[in-house]
Amino acid sequence: MTRRGFVGAAVALGAGRRLGAYQTKNPAQEMAAVLARIKAPTFANKVFDITKYGAKQGRTNDSTEAIRKAIEACAAAGGGRVVVPAGDFETGAIHLKSHVNLHVEEGATLYFSQDPKQYPIVHTRFEGTECMNYSPFIYAWEQTGIAVTGAGMLDGQADPTHWWDWKGKDSSRELVAMGEKDVPVEQRIFGDGKLLRPNFVQPYRSTNILIEGVSIRNSPMWELNPVLCKNVTVRGVKIDSHGPNNDGCDPESSADVLVEGCVFDTGDDCMAIKSGRNRDGRRVNVPSENIVVRDCTMKDGHGGVSLGSECSGGIRNVFVDNCRMDSPHLNNAMRIKTNTFRGGVMENVYFTNTKVGQVAESVLECTYFYPEGDDKEGRGGPFHPVIRNVTLENITSQKSKRAVTLRGYADAPVTNIRVAHCSFDNAAEENTIEHVDGLKIEDVKRNGQAMK
Repeated sequence: MTRRGFVGAAVALGAGRRLGAYQTKNPAQEMAAVLARIKAPTFANKVFDITKYGAKQGRTNDSTEAIRKAIEACAAAGGGRVVVPAGDFETGAIHLKSHVNLHVEEGATLYFSQDPKQYPIVHTRFEGTECMNYSPFIYAWEQTGIAVTGAGMLDGQADPTHWWDWKGKDSSRELVAMGEKDVPVEQRIFGDGKLLRPNFVQPYRSTNILIEGVSIRNSPMWELNPVLCKNVTVRGVKIDSHGPNNDGCDPESSADVLVEGCVFDTGDDCMAIKSGRNRDGRRVNVPSENIVVRDCTMKDGHGGVSLGSECSGGIRNVFVDNCRMDSPHLNNAMRIKTNTFRGGVMENVYFTNTKVGQVAESVLECTYFYPEGDDKEGRGGPFHPVIRNVTLENITSQKSKRAVTLRGYADAPVTNIRVAHCSFDNAAEENTIEHVDGLKIEDVKRNGQAMK
């Protein structure tokens, strides 16, 4: 620990003990209150087999129109299941309608076309900024009661020469500049030639959502991205996708979300909770809140569960419980990241009852230094970020560079961090603690010794 960090930590510890700043809550009770509100939708017992509407097996056959017809028929009949039977089917964008469950049966693989023309322009978000861009592969706009279920496979067919090669060549800076200037969203038209990759599954302004059982691979970028949604259940999903920005599940400006029993093996964050980027995120100004992640397995990724970096609308009431995180290619178990361009308030985060095998960096990282054109002091924007009220309890870790990394500013410290009943073994380096106000450490061991 640097001298500056030591002094900051000492001041923080003293302040926390003097003021009693951290008000302990019961994570289990808080989480139970959230879970009581989350109810997965149910569907009518009606089946609409896509082959009855013209879908043909084989990756040289385009089943886009057949799937569209099956969804429309299902919606017109009051809802039910649109079934993709065992076999290989090729499709473009799929737009779900209310009360429709897209059910991909075991043995079925739904391949999504590599042709961008198969994805019409829709109102979407790209990395936290609203725009008109290629449709996500599976998309819903202002729908109620929708699902993607089954034991089948969703294959985005992204690879180094399709979608992934757009990384670094796209017009994302142009989009961010539009957001900073408050250009109306309907005038932020991207698509052809702009190289903004679509997300895989994105319900938008929708309610009562279920994504269950399916496997996902080879995504252009983020896999599951509910935006401005309420009452979302993601259960038993397996994601194995290692392209650029291949986050597994990104609830964004959404409320009452349950993610349970999933397996994430990703090229970016396994899970990343978000709420919009910079000025555009503040314009929309809707937080992500009341989110439960439990019984999940996190393998490769930048973070097991991350908050941010797109967090300008705020993030609060996040519960990560009884998960397993283990990979030499997993950077951090729990990561909370922001900066002075993002701003935003991230608060009331509970990371409990989780076993960490190994991570490359820290078990917990809270930082205001997520890069975005910052100066040498880590600043560049005018918005003070806020990270406060974070609990780590009953966490074990077998190997990491550090147990915790906490980095705030002198005039905007990270506040109220509680680490309790944890054991961090084989931590190669000292903790980094800079500008933390209200740090509480209770019954914690680092490399077999009491952590102070």
